[in-house]
Amino acid sequence: MSPDPAALRALHEDEHLLVLNKPAGLLSVPGRGDDKQDCLSARAQQRWPDALVVHRLDMATSGLILMARSPTVQRTLGDAFAARQVWKRYEAIVDGALDGTHWQTIDLPLMPDWPNRPLQKVDAAGKPSLTRWRTLRSIPHARATHVLLEPQTGRSHQLRVHMAALGHAILGDALYGDERVAAAAPRLLLHATVLQLRHPVTGVALRIESPAPFAPAQDEAGVEVLRPPVP
Repeated sequence: MSPDPAALRALHEDEHLLVLNKPAGLLSVPGRGDDKQDCLSARAQQRWPDALVVHRLDMATSGLILMARSPTVQRTLGDAFAARQVWKRYEAIVDGALDGTHWQTIDLPLMPDWPNRPLQKVDAAGKPSLTRWRTLRSIPHARATHVLLEPQTGRSHQLRVHMAALGHAILGDALYGDERVAAAAPRLLLHATVLQLRHPVTGVALRIESPAPFAPAQDEAGVEVLRPPVP
């Protein structure tokens, strides 16, 4: 049975663009092979036949994705992303205790790890890559930290590689975390929570938000613990 496109959650919809909430485990665009054709863009086009891809999220990442509804708007939004005129924020749960209540920057160049594709790696010969981060709260019971992440560049796997390079891999990350980190959550605990931009046609400021489905909860003793992620 094919997926029901009506199950897609549109947080913003107008005649020019869409903002959808991608679930974890779903490709943004088709991959190679018949088993990789189910994806967000294909599901969106079943419901909105004019929907066009503007940017992507990793398959393992959930959250906000922007789609255009005409080639002209697609080009305009693509230019806005290239000019860093689209502001994005993510939330993640990372391994270990991380102290950073003020915004800090990770400045580490990235490039493909060719023998181990699709992995990326930190390399002086790579492309400049910047990530801003700060902590939201510690989760001592889980030996983890809830963080805000703002990519200033858009490299593949950037947030995952940068946090792993900092020594605090994102929980559930089977690519960049060790076995313990990979087994610490049933999915990658990374969610695109905010998109902010000027509407490409009207010029009106848009801010769309999607709460992280894995935000810490309190147990009966008032201790913050990780709750099971919402699919």
